Amino acid sequence: MSDIHPAPAEFSTDQIAADGILRYFHYSHLPPVLQAASRPFCDLARHIVESLPRNAERTVALRKLLEAKDAAVRANVN
Repeated sequence: MSDIHPAPAEFSTDQIAADGILRYFHYSHLPPVLQAASRPFCDLARHIVESLPRNAERTVALRKLLEAKDAAVRANVN
């Protein structure tokens, strides 16, 4: 992994290999206030991949969730 996207601790290598977008939901590298904003999105991403069948709509759900997570984290950056 690069310095921009350090190795995620929240998902396994196998999970990320199956769904590459999951690498963008990690949060352990963030300062505490940003972790608090990001963690619920990571939890929901996990729920989505564990409970929904893999298909185009699940991919769309994860992509839109990532957009929402990014906005929530940016809202906390001054």
